[in-house]
Amino acid sequence: MELRVTSETGLLQGVITHTPGPEVSLVSPETKDQLLFDDIIYEHDARNEHLDMLQVMRTALPDLKIIEVRNLITETLENPDARAYLADSLVRNQKDGNLAPIRSQLAELNAAELTAFTIEGSTPSIPSVELLPTPNLLFTRDLAAVVNDVIVVSKAAKTARIRESLMMDTVVTFHPMYEQIRKNAIFISGEDSIEGGDILVVRDDLVLIGMSERTTFSGLMHAAQQLMEKGIKQVLIIDIPKKRSSMHLDTIFTFSNYNECVVFPPAIIDRKDNVVSLVKSNGSIITELKPNLKHALEEALGHEVTFIKCGGDDPTAQQREQWSDGANTFALAPGVIIGYERNVNTFREMEKYGYRIVAGKDFVKNYSDGSFDISTCGKMVITFEGHELCRGRGGARCMTQPFSRAVV
Repeated sequence: MELRVTSETGLLQGVITHTPGPEVSLVSPETKDQLLFDDIIYEHDARNEHLDMLQVMRTALPDLKIIEVRNLITETLENPDARAYLADSLVRNQKDGNLAPIRSQLAELNAAELTAFTIEGSTPSIPSVELLPTPNLLFTRDLAAVVNDVIVVSKAAKTARIRESLMMDTVVTFHPMYEQIRKNAIFISGEDSIEGGDILVVRDDLVLIGMSERTTFSGLMHAAQQLMEKGIKQVLIIDIPKKRSSMHLDTIFTFSNYNECVVFPPAIIDRKDNVVSLVKSNGSIITELKPNLKHALEEALGHEVTFIKCGGDDPTAQQREQWSDGANTFALAPGVIIGYERNVNTFREMEKYGYRIVAGKDFVKNYSDGSFDISTCGKMVITFEGHELCRGRGGARCMTQPFSRAVV
């Protein structure tokens, strides 16, 4: 399968996910804040909710290739050079433990053991060392972003997520899956940071990058420059509130169709003069301030773009449902999205624009025979439970990393 993503809504063909495992049960009330969680998560229910999401995706798209990131990491670490590479990276970058004395022991672990150590923070083979777990691996979106045939490898802003970046770096550097696009990989170095939740692919020549609490100005500028050198004609930089509730652009803005977006009004509709356009021309980059995101998108795309309000018109409902990831929808195809069922006001608002709301369990039951045709179903929101998953502060888009979509 070709690794290529040219839009946010093209028919999904391949995606990387991670069903919560033991690492989330290792989060305690004392460590949850340090690990960027608002509450502790019940692993059993979180797993079932995630598996329900995957079942919806498989029912809607029987040919979809879903790759579990833990398996991808383990496959990569079968290569001894990859194990040595990751061991060296851990020694250099792990800040909450001195790993230098056990560097050789790390490199000598087998693939499954080193994967478990890196994700869960410990292994019986090295009982003297115990690190904090990496429960945010659930949100695979933040690890990397495929843009056309380029991959931007994220550099996490928070110490709690550094090991996730190191694992993805190792996977892209060594796994055969990335052989064809490895030459086009963009890595962020030094103190700069960029995370996949801030990168949205609008079209094969247009990308949005959020300047958030997790993506620095210098990190996004480095990525933007590299993307433009590799064929992207325009990058729109959106300055968003530096808040926990809006940690990434995709927590307040996502595409549900090629011309429709779900947006959190206070941070998108009500914000002015917060968008900068970068256009490459004659070897130089021309910058221009835009009055707002809607204007900038419509100007760049040449057609009208509809903004659908997360939470509807009520300000309290907007705040509540943005907090529970109402704006963090994920498109399986143009006009067909998935999201947490609890965001009822958001989906009622979407009904006004022609979307049909279907409960995930009913959807799976009704179409388990393979009769669903995503090309003729019309506009649809398929919902699934996320009462435990949303405690980690991420929705359907956060939990998915597309690596292949059909061209819209």
